[in-house]
Amino acid sequence: MLTLEVMPPLMFGGLVLFLLIGFPVAFSLAAVGLFFGFLSIELGFFTTAYLGNLPLRTFGILSNELLLSVPFFTLMGAILERCGLAEDLLEGTGQLFGKIPGGLAYAVIIVGAVLGAITGTVAASVIAMGMISLPIMMRYGYDMRIATGVIAASGTITQVIPPSLVLIVLGSQLDRSVGDMYAGAIGPSVLQVLLFLGFIAIVSIVAPHKVPPLPDEALGPRGWPLYWRVLKGMVPSVVLIFTVLGTIFMGLATPTEAGAMGVVGAILLAIINRRFTWPLLRQAMGSTMRITAMVIFILIGATVFSLVFQGVDGGRWLEHLLSHLPGGQTGFLIFVNIFIFFLAFFLDFFEIAFIIVPLLAPAATALGVDLVWFGVLLCVNMQTSFMHPPFGFALFYLRGIAPKTVRTSDIYWGALPWVGLQLILVLVVILWPQSVTYFLQPGTGVDPASVRIEAPPPPPDSGEEGPVFR
Repeated sequence: MLTLEVMPPLMFGGLVLFLLIGFPVAFSLAAVGLFFGFLSIELGFFTTAYLGNLPLRTFGILSNELLLSVPFFTLMGAILERCGLAEDLLEGTGQLFGKIPGGLAYAVIIVGAVLGAITGTVAASVIAMGMISLPIMMRYGYDMRIATGVIAASGTITQVIPPSLVLIVLGSQLDRSVGDMYAGAIGPSVLQVLLFLGFIAIVSIVAPHKVPPLPDEALGPRGWPLYWRVLKGMVPSVVLIFTVLGTIFMGLATPTEAGAMGVVGAILLAIINRRFTWPLLRQAMGSTMRITAMVIFILIGATVFSLVFQGVDGGRWLEHLLSHLPGGQTGFLIFVNIFIFFLAFFLDFFEIAFIIVPLLAPAATALGVDLVWFGVLLCVNMQTSFMHPPFGFALFYLRGIAPKTVRTSDIYWGALPWVGLQLILVLVVILWPQSVTYFLQPGTGVDPASVRIEAPPPPPDSGEEGPVFR
């Protein structure tokens, strides 16, 4: 006879089984949730009226104004991706740094950060920079593992640097404002760019033959014409992104309104650069529609699953399990980061955000961990999902556009140092919470004292073991 106590682990195990078999995530979530929902009604754990909340929750998702910012920011990025912005930025910046060892790698990282703030998609950044810079790096003698690694890693900056779609989704799941999430992510995104640049600087000193400078014949005219070319390609884009983020930070616009303004700015930039066409707009809108539909379907499936999971006291079961790990906050943070790191081998960041994060939030709150800091920490961790050999999507994108002479093993081995750098950033965020809190307004976000690594007080002796079920 099934009891209420065994239902949460059975639901979780059933979901894992469906995902391992390979069923689509959105439908796996909904199927598991509905199956255990009807089973719970038959067993008397809750009534049919409880499942009557499902249409209301689904309507709440579809009418959520915050989630409307997802298609706006996606459309903004899709327009800028298709109007040749990456080519202009990378070509000019590559010429600017080309005379020094590692110059092309520096250019890829810097342009990757700018494109990440503009396009918001890893695929766009990796494919654009791979098609432009990889042939040049191969032609002038770059080590293949360094070349492929820096291209794939620079594309993943997109996940952390505002206005990241991941931060919007995490903010909605953790019930925190997107402005706070963006402000908290500024420090880690800057630190990540500095870590990547520092790694290339070390390689250029220790093994300069792996990152040679461009020869003189490959360099164009220097001086103010080159500087003007770089500024002309970068300044309008940077102004657009600072305008979008600035209106959010100053409270002048909601994320949805700022996203709509960003779309208008992207169209104006494309018109100014004489790249705007109606087919370009249709392609961008089609890409936006597919991404938005995927996000909404996953979110609806996650809502079905979470409603039933909470109905069988799954929240209490998981909170009890996580809040009683050895070491208090330390044990919780270690477990969560290792869990997310390995889960990212198999699940996309949207799936992790919709399935796992709502289950972790109550335990984090119970342990006194501020959810803005926690969300940024998870965002930094989840970006490693794009660099995991052999399943990282950034590696797949790069493999798809790389010449056949580039070995897959070089792409995989080249990714490992950058995964290590991303994990170093996870440690920095844990040990130095001010990297997240510094840009937050007073009274919001994280109080550094709230993320002290210390054990929670022992629970009162209630005479019971385990979670208290209804």
